[in-house]
Amino acid sequence: MARKQVLVAGASGLVGYAAMKHFAQRGDCDVIAVSRRRPAATFGARHIGVDLADRAMAAEAFSGLRNVTHVVFAALHEMPNLVSGWREAEQIATNDAMLRNLLDPILKAAPGLRHVTLLQGTKAYGVHVRPLKVPAREDRDEMREVPNFYWNQEDYVKSVQPTGGWNWTIFRPQLIFGESIGSAMNLIPVIGVYGALLKARGEPLHFPGARGGNVLEAVDADLIARAIDWAGETSTAANQAFNVTNGDVMMWENVWPAIAAALGMEAGKPRPLSVADDMLHQADAWEAIRSAHNLASPPLMEFVGNSIQYADFAMGYGFEGQQLPPALVSTVKLRRAGFGEAMDTEAMFAKWFRLFQATGLLPPP
Repeated sequence: MARKQVLVAGASGLVGYAAMKHFAQRGDCDVIAVSRRRPAATFGARHIGVDLADRAMAAEAFSGLRNVTHVVFAALHEMPNLVSGWREAEQIATNDAMLRNLLDPILKAAPGLRHVTLLQGTKAYGVHVRPLKVPAREDRDEMREVPNFYWNQEDYVKSVQPTGGWNWTIFRPQLIFGESIGSAMNLIPVIGVYGALLKARGEPLHFPGARGGNVLEAVDADLIARAIDWAGETSTAANQAFNVTNGDVMMWENVWPAIAAALGMEAGKPRPLSVADDMLHQADAWEAIRSAHNLASPPLMEFVGNSIQYADFAMGYGFEGQQLPPALVSTVKLRRAGFGEAMDTEAMFAKWFRLFQATGLLPPP
């Protein structure tokens, strides 16, 4: 069998970076990292800088890639207004085009293609428009009547898949945490900055979301990367969609003391606050913290990106005093197919804050 060559699209993003790092560090495959901006590190992967929304640029970049065996499509286009943008026609059309612009030339150039991975999420079950039917299962109520780029990408992949050729797998994580900056949906930099600002004022780590929030599930980006690797070589994952989580459940207020401890702080009382609105006025305060600790992280908005809007959504800001519905998915299908990894969510938070501190992106605890 030809040497495995993995193309990771969206390599500077949350899942893409984890996948690139995972495959590059295996040592037994070649990795091509695709993103507009070069990742902070490539771990030996070959980087190709491409705007996937530019069809001509993508065709030129990918038409010569004859040895690709696996594609991990983790690229994502989000609108400036993150949450409302999830249902906008432009967001859907752009994400649809990005996948086509990459995969069309790859399909022509790479006869040895064996597997394509797509990323979806719990918006497949309508979490952004109504309460989930608990537990959300992959074979029930996909909410296809609600416009979503997931369906465009999934239908396209199925339409171009040859009989007896390559296979695909779709993963549907919930709240993802990992190693990325400036991303649209990574709360590690956001919580880290929020904590550093409070700590500089001598305050504890107040919880800014809705008190008595909902029960959720998180997932570690590195765990997703290992699941992607597993799916690319496993017959039981062929042409299947899987929910993927750490394996436990969380409520923000209950994990908040562990988050505070990881930041070297005491947990404060619930104090509802729009993180998105507050961060817009904290650039100078963050600069003072960067200077005081000689941090390697960039200016505030480059560091946290649209994740400040995601923080409000994920923590239920604006729903104080309401009992939020649980957002739980079943991972039975994934476990029965053969992938049974799990991770303690509080340990996951400690892991990522420790890494951000050790690399000088956040102040020491």
